[in-house]
Amino acid sequence: MVPYIDSHCHLTCDECYENVDELIEQAKAANVSKMMIICTNIEEFEKALPIRQKDPDTFKIAFGWYPEDALKVTKEDMEYLENAAKNHQIDVLGEIGLDYHNDKSYKDKQIQLFKDQIAIANKYNLPIAIHMREASGDCMDILKSDPKTRIIFHCYSGSAETLKEALKLNSLISFAGPITFKNNKQGPENVKICPVDRILSETDSPYLAPVPKRGKRNQPAFVQYTVGKIAEIKEMDEEELKEQIEKNFDSLFAADEIQ
Repeated sequence: MVPYIDSHCHLTCDECYENVDELIEQAKAANVSKMMIICTNIEEFEKALPIRQKDPDTFKIAFGWYPEDALKVTKEDMEYLENAAKNHQIDVLGEIGLDYHNDKSYKDKQIQLFKDQIAIANKYNLPIAIHMREASGDCMDILKSDPKTRIIFHCYSGSAETLKEALKLNSLISFAGPITFKNNKQGPENVKICPVDRILSETDSPYLAPVPKRGKRNQPAFVQYTVGKIAEIKEMDEEELKEQIEKNFDSLFAADEIQ
C-alpha cells in the first residue's frame, strides 16, 4: 500500500511531546511514512532536531514565527531563525503569515514579520508554509509579490476565489480535518476545485481531528481519514491519490523548485 503523508503536525508542542514516541509509533503503524514537524518557537524546534536526526527519511522540520506572536519576536529571534536556515536545519520556513481573527490592532507588525521571514526563505531557497486567517487580502497581495520559493497554504479554509488565485502562484494546497466536518460546505468545494497535483494532506495535530475522531486530540495516524475524504470528493482511487500526494510533498524539496 502507498503510504500516507502528514505535511503539518505539531509533534513537539506541549500537548504532543509528552508522548511523542507513542504518537510516532502509532503513525507508522497506520502507514504514515513522512511527517513534517511544525515548530513555532525555539523550544519546539530544538526538540524536533533530534527526532529528524534519528529518522531523516521520515521527518522534515518547518520553523517560523507565528503571526500572532509578532509583538514578541525580537531581533535575536530573527537572527536565530536565519541561522537555522543558513545551517540547513529547517526544510520549510513556517508556519508564517497573517491572522486578524483575534486582534487587528498590530497588523502592521504582522505584515513586517511576514515579509522579513519571506526574505529569509528567499535567501536560503526554502519553501514557505502559510497561515492565513481572516487576512486573505493582505496575505495574497504579499504572496503575489514577495516569495521566490514554493508556497504551501496550510489547512486551507478560504474562499474558492482565493484558492484560484493561490493556484496561480504554483502553490500547494494542504487540506486537514475540517473537510470531513458535516457543516463545512466550502472545504469539499475547494477540494473539488483543486487539481490533484497541488494537494497535500495534513493533520495539524493536536488540533482539528477529522471525523470519526472529532473531539479527540489529533495525531498523525488520523491523516488517513482526511485522505479518504479527499479521495471520496475527487472520486478517485485512494492509492492513486496517496501516490500523487507523496509526489507533491517530495517536489517541495527538489533542488530546482525555485521559481
